[in-house]
Amino acid sequence: MKITLKDSRNFKFISDDSREVSKSCAFLITQSSKKYLNQAKKGGCEFFITPKELQKYLNLDLQCIGITGTNGKTTTAAMIYSILLDMGYKVGLLGTRGFFINGIQKRPKGLTTPSTLEIYTAIDEAKREGCEFFVMEVSSHAIVQDRIEGLEFTLKILTNITSDHLDYHKTLENYIATKNAFFANPKDKKLLNKDDTNAHYPLQNAFTYGIESNATFSTKAYSLRGGITAQIAYGSEQATFDSMLFGKHNIYNALAAIGAVKILTQSPLQEIANCLENFGGVLGRMQVVNQKPLIIVDFAHTEDGMEQIFQSFLHQKIVVLFGAGGDRDKTKRPKMGFCASKYAHKIYITSDNPRSEDPKVIMQEILSGIPQEKHTRVILEENRSLAIRKAITSLASDEVLLVLGKGDETYQIIGKQILHFDDAEEIQKAIKETSLKTL
Repeated sequence: MKITLKDSRNFKFISDDSREVSKSCAFLITQSSKKYLNQAKKGGCEFFITPKELQKYLNLDLQCIGITGTNGKTTTAAMIYSILLDMGYKVGLLGTRGFFINGIQKRPKGLTTPSTLEIYTAIDEAKREGCEFFVMEVSSHAIVQDRIEGLEFTLKILTNITSDHLDYHKTLENYIATKNAFFANPKDKKLLNKDDTNAHYPLQNAFTYGIESNATFSTKAYSLRGGITAQIAYGSEQATFDSMLFGKHNIYNALAAIGAVKILTQSPLQEIANCLENFGGVLGRMQVVNQKPLIIVDFAHTEDGMEQIFQSFLHQKIVVLFGAGGDRDKTKRPKMGFCASKYAHKIYITSDNPRSEDPKVIMQEILSGIPQEKHTRVILEENRSLAIRKAITSLASDEVLLVLGKGDETYQIIGKQILHFDDAEEIQKAIKETSLKTL
């Protein structure tokens, strides 16, 4: 990436790509780009800067909120963004869904946490447009690779830590340590899920939230029937809120969001909770595609993420459709299968993004986690579109169909091909071919 500077005397550009640099362009040295330092010098580059020095050239003077965790980052970030906007603040949001400023999308979807230069330029742009807050997702890859190097966060938030990305981190212990490293500085103000036993952090400047634990922000009572109704408490303050969102995990997301806005603005708790009620959810996250019978699309692609979804529908018969990504953590595949077998009375195992792997092999690895006596509940269908049609055709009115794994992705990666594929679109097509009523 190459950016243009307006007021620099020594150079006119900054880039983290050694192929783009010249005498008038400074080279940004990051953990990822430092191996190309000699190549940048050969290209005629004479100026070299670090991420911390970017502050001299970009305006980063606004309150940054960083959110990490295995599940819930995108929804929690979107909730905080939505609440702050409804309260009249100007806000930037950077994450899986792209880059937004005050309700307008500035950049399309990409990495959960982009490159260092992309992050810094997004903050600078948000500041130039008058933003007071900047909300961003922080992935485990970004923590390890120092993509957030030099950034100062007003508040750091942890959603949860369960198993994921072991293809990259190698062990669960490494992954847990990486997430906790984000909160290691006792001087940093932080808000953490107290119910998560994998969370380890300095107690200084720490706020907590939880449903089961006695936390800074806690629930007094809640209901999950037909959405969420919850009573929450912060010290002597209490508030209630209703939400069209489903699931206990979204109570956690809501507690984190309400708690964050309370810490940041010190506004009345009920005022913050009222603004949360306006939040309609995130595409691909517990997205209701059809009401009768209920069909939901979600991004859940880990054992824990799936369990959270299943526990939201214990009062209904569950039909689930899912696969697993190729060239990714293989250890979670049988665990996902076992998790599905605990809750669903019918399971469709299909293809996700197989990439270079054989989809049939991935499906068998998922099946291996399902007890043999429950194999009669399982339908194997490699073609995801056809699997969706089969599931909908046989769906009963008292069943809920959960289509998991891809969320709002609009593609399927098969081999080296990236093909258009959208779960919600496929569901709507299948519905039109049946007598089901759409929303």
